[in-house]
Amino acid sequence: MRSALDILKKLPGTAILCVGDIMLDNFIYGDATRLSPEAPIPVVTVKRTLSMPGGMGNVVRNLGEVGILPLATSITGDDANAHKLTELFVHSGWLPPIMIRDSARPTIVKTRIIAGGQQVVRFDEEVNSAIGQELQDKLVEAIRRHLGSVRAVAISDYGKGIVTPGLVAETVKAAREKGIPVVVDPKGRDYSKYAGATVVTPNRKELSEAVGRDLRDSDDIAAAAREVLAAHDIANLLVTRSEQGMTLVSRDAEEKGNSTPESPATTTTTATTFPALAREVSDVSGAGDTVVAMVTAALAVGAPLVLAAKLATLAAGVVVGKIGTAVAYPHEIEAEAERWDFTFPA
Repeated sequence: MRSALDILKKLPGTAILCVGDIMLDNFIYGDATRLSPEAPIPVVTVKRTLSMPGGMGNVVRNLGEVGILPLATSITGDDANAHKLTELFVHSGWLPPIMIRDSARPTIVKTRIIAGGQQVVRFDEEVNSAIGQELQDKLVEAIRRHLGSVRAVAISDYGKGIVTPGLVAETVKAAREKGIPVVVDPKGRDYSKYAGATVVTPNRKELSEAVGRDLRDSDDIAAAAREVLAAHDIANLLVTRSEQGMTLVSRDAEEKGNSTPESPATTTTTATTFPALAREVSDVSGAGDTVVAMVTAALAVGAPLVLAAKLATLAAGVVVGKIGTAVAYPHEIEAEAERWDFTFPA
């Protein structure tokens, strides 16, 4: 495979399992031409509404639009919003999602009101406490049941309580048994919960929180990534850096040599930086989902991780040029590749 286009051609029909925090994203668009007499706030006259899967659902959207068959599994409430999510999946032509419904845990909903191209307010409906053992066991059972029919796993941790350490451990263990790569979009400071993952994709801020200090440049980011790799059984960190591109730090084979208890074996790492493609950044929201989707998709069809990262760079370059949570379509990725003559060595 010598280019992003070669990878894209291999994706249609490939099945990927998506696990994590699912939510319903509602968008209310309108005009705001006056202030309310009741309070100093704008009155928005609603013109149209839009709903789409959010959270892990946005990873599903990105995968589905490049021809992947995404199979989503998560936990929702036993409510109308869960039913609407399922309808959105089916209407989009994706595989019907496996949603474990819990009447005590309402479906997460984020509603944004947008007027004049600007977000006026967002209100969230959610419970973000960690799921209990019973729900975790049900979700693990669903994951194990479908691992045999997929070629990769994407885990989206939005910190809403579904992606517990136990869930990740069981998923990684089951995937490793089948030789399936696991890509994780992380949340929070504790990366021990992602032990065993093939790739973890923090952004600069998330990695900074994980190591407890500011990261100013490529050297800082590479050093912090090496700390995380050394502390946890994670094979690769792909750090997204917004307009500054991405940095991939990979754990190489252990250098055992003549190791002793006093001088233990060491693990070498390799750092590679991918500069962002020059374009005006309009909105970075959702770009992390695009990166996770493209890396997982590329690994699912056997692409080397360096190529996967370059494909993700192309797709992210498309998405950050759009307003709002967006996806990259194949023709847009192709145009981006041609625009920059972005060919990849074998």
